[in-house]
Amino acid sequence: MTRRKSTYRSLASLHRDLAVCRACAEAGYPLASLPVLAPYEGQAAMIIGQSPGVVEGEERRPWRGRAGRTLRRWLGFEGAEDDFYATFFCVSTTRCYLGKSPGGRGDRLPTPRELELCRFWLDWELRLARPRLLLPVGGVSARRLLGITRLTDAIGERFTFGDAVAVPLPHPSGASGWLNDLANRARLERALALVRAELSDERYPKG
Repeated sequence: MTRRKSTYRSLASLHRDLAVCRACAEAGYPLASLPVLAPYEGQAAMIIGQSPGVVEGEERRPWRGRAGRTLRRWLGFEGAEDDFYATFFCVSTTRCYLGKSPGGRGDRLPTPRELELCRFWLDWELRLARPRLLLPVGGVSARRLLGITRLTDAIGERFTFGDAVAVPLPHPSGASGWLNDLANRARLERALALVRAELSDERYPKG
């Protein structure tokens, strides 16, 4: 049974309720896992993904599959998983593995209603963690956080979100063809340079 309090004082309390959330299943949506969580240990940077994949759903830890390996390589954490998780508090717009796409390519995209049902958890995480750097990964996350509808208008640019800096990234999934365009690869390199510049600031604890 889904539990949601009217207010939370800590991420630990929030995550105790999030870990057993079944709001989407209770609304009739097919889910293929329980919620995926990452520990918060004071990280000043937050990655906001789209939805967990099949490996993440099995292990209940974010960015564990092939897309996660690609993302860590982009960010300079290849072979350094502990440092990656110590640097980034990893969340997503929806928290459970949604299953395969009906078309057979990639995973199912979250519906608008599922995004709305999960919005509660992300809003509270942003409020309690107060990250200095936000990395929305993929179009769904960029729309949710920044209202951006086209990746080409966002990748390689720096945005503000309250007191935080936001640097959108494309989704590292192999099912995406966005990076087949050389111009888009250049946009990604600009975005990663912005991330490196932000992480070099002494405000960000090193893993």
